[in-house]
Amino acid sequence: MHPFASYVLRSYYRATGWNEDNLYANLTRSSNAILDFSVPRGLHLSISKAPNGLFNTSYSINAMPSLNGSVGYIFTSCDLDVKSSGGVRFKDMVERFKVYDQPRRPEGKEEEWLAGERVDKRDYLLYGRLYLPTGRLDALYSIRLSPTIQALVAAISDPRTGLSSEKRSRGDNVSNVMFNLQHDVGKWCSEYTYSAEDGMLGVRVLHNFGRLGNPPEHPEDSSSSPGTRPKRVDEEEATGGGLKGRVSAGAEFYISAKERSAGVSTGIRFTTLPDATPPSFQIPPPSSSPLSQSSRSPPSQPPTTITALFNPMMGHISAAYAARVSRDLSMCSRFDFNVYSYDSEWTTGAEWWMRRAASTHEDELDPSLTLPEKPSVPDPHLESHAPLDIHGVVKAKISTNNNVSLMWEGRLKQMLVSLGFVSDLSSRSKPIKAIGLELSYFSSG
Repeated sequence: MHPFASYVLRSYYRATGWNEDNLYANLTRSSNAILDFSVPRGLHLSISKAPNGLFNTSYSINAMPSLNGSVGYIFTSCDLDVKSSGGVRFKDMVERFKVYDQPRRPEGKEEEWLAGERVDKRDYLLYGRLYLPTGRLDALYSIRLSPTIQALVAAISDPRTGLSSEKRSRGDNVSNVMFNLQHDVGKWCSEYTYSAEDGMLGVRVLHNFGRLGNPPEHPEDSSSSPGTRPKRVDEEEATGGGLKGRVSAGAEFYISAKERSAGVSTGIRFTTLPDATPPSFQIPPPSSSPLSQSSRSPPSQPPTTITALFNPMMGHISAAYAARVSRDLSMCSRFDFNVYSYDSEWTTGAEWWMRRAASTHEDELDPSLTLPEKPSVPDPHLESHAPLDIHGVVKAKISTNNNVSLMWEGRLKQMLVSLGFVSDLSSRSKPIKAIGLELSYFSSG
């Protein structure tokens, strides 16, 4: 489950038109959502409040295995549509498998002029969280320098009293300040990072092959021939079978002056078409024409993402395949291998969305599956896609190192709940490694 601060940050990115998915760091985001989900540890409770669209507060407490808590504040320069935990779209609060839409060049907000002078200001976000009783302080400052450039400053301040004697003898300090500059033009995106604690410099680049995304076009002629659908702007003619999609490739390089070390990695991703909101998933307006009824057909290929990463210095290779096999079931498989030690690991997992017939939250409905109020001609295909509320998701994974993880995330009344455990099948003395329950409640207005 996304913390409230992450939910506000994503809402800020959407409000300012910034695409956080077009980053090399998020190249394997779809497969990580299924295989690398975080199971809560112990008992965690968080309460948040958004009194207005600019200011947000958050309070959290961990009761088990140790008692600690934190207090956080968020301030933004633009009004955000932050909903309550009972009305927020459930999928917006869960890291999930998703075929992300084709990249687009970020668009800045409209210019504002007063008496011949430009008066509009840059968008920014301020975030701070204090942890008790350790006294650790986390801070984040994000500012939009231009429509295609965003800068971030992240800082961690932790009292040295909490360090072990071993770390003190080495002169380590967990306090750090990191600067990050992101430049996104849609076709490619670059990141430049500097970490003050270890003097690390890093560069990341992601390039997207193919055309950029454009606003959807609505054809004037709605009476298309049977079995046809509107063609996407970046869709090419079929070339005989197989998956059809787009390719993204990227790399990163970093060097640390303090550690006197460097690293490099490369990655590639293949994503199928249609994208996140394909026209083939959209149900056209009701019509009594038999041609329009027969034109409604499911997508020709399942939403699929294939990724591969390679770190030549560490000798690590990772390949993952994720696909949505049905409307509510997505599966993923990943193989990790080291060319130097010959160590390998295979991990597989799945996520299953749970639905219910009653509709109590309009935000839960998928707009691509919304039915017309009064269809003129009954259609079994439409009836099978009746709008249903999503009230939970079950995630499970298992790997060759005998680790099994299972987690359920859902909504109970006005509260978001996460419950899960991690098990080690090879240990008879302690088969359950971790188990936890997380409760989250937040309101707005």
